[in-house]
Amino acid sequence: MDLKKVIEYLGSYDGPEMNIMEVCGSHTGAIAKNGIPGLLSPKIHLISGPGCPVCVTPSSYVDHLIELSLKPDTCIVTFGDLIRVPGSEKSLSMVKGQGARVEMVYSPMDIINMAKGEPDTTFIFAAVGFETTMPVYALLMQSIIEEHIENVKLLTALKTMPEVIEWLCDSKAPVNGFIAPGHVSVITGIHCFESIAAKYNIPFGVAGFTGEQILIALYGIVKAHGQGKVMNFYPSVVKDDGNPKARDLINLYFEKSPAAWRGMGIVDGSGMVLKKEYISYDAGSYDLTYDHKANAACSCDQVLMGKKKPYECPLYGKVCTPMTPQGACMVSTEGGCFTYYTNNRHD
Repeated sequence: MDLKKVIEYLGSYDGPEMNIMEVCGSHTGAIAKNGIPGLLSPKIHLISGPGCPVCVTPSSYVDHLIELSLKPDTCIVTFGDLIRVPGSEKSLSMVKGQGARVEMVYSPMDIINMAKGEPDTTFIFAAVGFETTMPVYALLMQSIIEEHIENVKLLTALKTMPEVIEWLCDSKAPVNGFIAPGHVSVITGIHCFESIAAKYNIPFGVAGFTGEQILIALYGIVKAHGQGKVMNFYPSVVKDDGNPKARDLINLYFEKSPAAWRGMGIVDGSGMVLKKEYISYDAGSYDLTYDHKANAACSCDQVLMGKKKPYECPLYGKVCTPMTPQGACMVSTEGGCFTYYTNNRHD
């Protein structure tokens, strides 16, 4: 496809106004990095969605991690971003100074050697993520079961994208097209979005993460305005049927459940939890309940639903910055508020 013609078309587009949601936080970052909003017609608006796993994790989950971290002979193991996410009152980084043990890793599999080295310590992995990371958690479960490791547990906050996208459409989010999440689609494939596209006559375009790939996907989505179709613009990585082997591995250990999304509430069928036969490896995921946001002025929930731009939040850039985050969207590098702030984006 001729990129010059793509850019000319998107820049001169004069059809119906289109709000196109990039569901994935990595797409939000790539859009800002490549200056894509500046190439688009004033009638094409890009809005962020709920594709940042840390951002949509409710504060009750963080509170429970904090409670567990203060128990004797217990260590919370997590990725870096989650350490700074605020719970209802504190974050994991704050309680580290109060004697809590919290360790950051780059791979969930790192917990295995930690557990073997300290058999009297219970290691709890904060299993947060979407379909992209679920296969790794399934591999972790497979390893600790096969190796008879009894001192590793998971506290899950695993979420699935098709259900929340449909929930957004049901909630009348102002969206006329979706840039479907590329990494998630590697696992799910594209067929899981087809019923949503048909139901709401909304086009979906699976995109890669280079500027060119995103522009080509946008071109296809705009061209398909009002059509309920799913297009794969990332075929070198995403197969239409995704990765069945990875899905089979996930389904071996996890099953569907309702899930709490920060600021949005419970979305039926949008979560994955350990199956009942593996409940001994769970650290209390079944006991978590939905919570309302602690800071009433924070607009993180509205940002995640595409109903507000980050800079429309009254806290944005004032009391809420990456150094002093008031909501999860400003903590994670995949969060819409973080991306807008660090790239000075005001489109």
